[in-house]
Amino acid sequence: MTTLSRPITWEQFKKYLKKMKSYEEAIGLIYWDMRTGAPKKGIENRSEVVGELSGELFKMSVSDEMGAYIEHFTSPEGSKDLGDTDRRIVRECQREYDRSRKIPPDKYQAYVVLTSQAEAAWEDAKHSSDWDSFRPYLEKIVQTNLEFVELWGYEGHKYNTLLDMYEPGMTVEKLDEVFGALRAQVVPLLAEIQKSAHQPDTGFLKQTFEKEKQKRFSLYILEQMGYDFEAGRLDETVHPFATGLNPGDVRITTRYLTDDVNSALFGTIHEGGHALYEQNISEELLGTPLCTGTSMGIHESQSRFWENVIGRSRPFWSRYFGEVQKTYPGQFDDVTAEGFYRATNEVKPSLIRIEADELTYNLHIMIRYEIEKALFSGEAKVADLPELWNAKYREYLGIEPSNNGEGVLQDVHWSGGAFGYFPSYALGNMYAAQFTRALQKDLGDIDALVSEGNLLPIKAWLTDKIYKYGKSRTPNELVLEVTGEELNPQYLVDYLRTKYSDIYKL
Repeated sequence: MTTLSRPITWEQFKKYLKKMKSYEEAIGLIYWDMRTGAPKKGIENRSEVVGELSGELFKMSVSDEMGAYIEHFTSPEGSKDLGDTDRRIVRECQREYDRSRKIPPDKYQAYVVLTSQAEAAWEDAKHSSDWDSFRPYLEKIVQTNLEFVELWGYEGHKYNTLLDMYEPGMTVEKLDEVFGALRAQVVPLLAEIQKSAHQPDTGFLKQTFEKEKQKRFSLYILEQMGYDFEAGRLDETVHPFATGLNPGDVRITTRYLTDDVNSALFGTIHEGGHALYEQNISEELLGTPLCTGTSMGIHESQSRFWENVIGRSRPFWSRYFGEVQKTYPGQFDDVTAEGFYRATNEVKPSLIRIEADELTYNLHIMIRYEIEKALFSGEAKVADLPELWNAKYREYLGIEPSNNGEGVLQDVHWSGGAFGYFPSYALGNMYAAQFTRALQKDLGDIDALVSEGNLLPIKAWLTDKIYKYGKSRTPNELVLEVTGEELNPQYLVDYLRTKYSDIYKL
């Protein structure tokens, strides 16, 4: 390990980390621009710029200087005056350092360029349902990830290493267990619902909804949730996402479909949940690697909580359906708040994950998990994916895509190399149900708060229990602190059964 020529101080280390964060922000801003309207002819060069900046950031994360800081602040002498948060900062840096040192910088930079170009190629391929044009990119991305896994090392399944990047501590063995338990109860519940004679009327949702009106209502709901528009903005994109540059700049996007009022509405609430997390991280974590969500599972718990537990609840629509009627005059005059609530909670197997109902959504995730697991165990190849995808949709949901655009090409994640990410969505649903139980114990009747449109006490509780900690707590520590127990999928099962037994009169 190289020693620095100057004395090592904590302030110097913080300054070094802040410089790294500056690179991250610049890269994040370029990515946001590429996904929200950058000229197509500039994408290739912009990808090179992202590659250059990412390469510099990567070099800083594995530099001899970083190594010297870590060595000093993990020694008895260097760590003696550090507080708990400081020690966690060092631990996070060491985790990244130990992993990243195993990847050659030029290989990492080439990979960043590849994924940037692949995301642009994916957009075109999805639009035209052209699997063959995207397949070469995905083959290179998968192959590179396999090489990275070999360099990083793995215990048990190769996929475990990728899972750990998004949900520290998560393994195939744990996921097989919790997903198995969830599937065993969700599939029979789905069958009961499909047989019910009490199916909701959804005909009134099939109208034309002006984009500007959808945008106005999206902005209104974000304001009700407590989203800070002085620290963010709402834009339009093909696939909704949130970008947290820092707590003072957390941007979200949504997608407006003129024939589907739900897409932008719930997509906006979902991304707003992500944004509330990032906007409310403690200021003392600014400029450090802890100034972000602790894991993608916990992050998704917040987007799914706001979208489903709050946004798809009866109290929510008893309060806000009148606002919907005002936004779309004449289009919902013969509809009741109860009718709208039931329609927006219709359970129906569908092809598109981001438009799936709350119950079957988890099956969409399990399909992707099974495919990713097979890719990294060698049981499947990229060339097999369209056929494998369609087969699993037949098996899990009883339906099959008519083209690859609504099938294997529907998600952006693989074009960015985000293997191991998808399970976080279903984990997020489980965490959300478990957090909701703790929220109810502390705040009492949250239905009353929601029906009054008083969402800010809920946001304040989440800030105090989850948001402010950023990444200074591990997912398991956070769940234990907030709920008193480790992840338990039964809370989600109970929530789903209670809610849908009521809606479908089971």
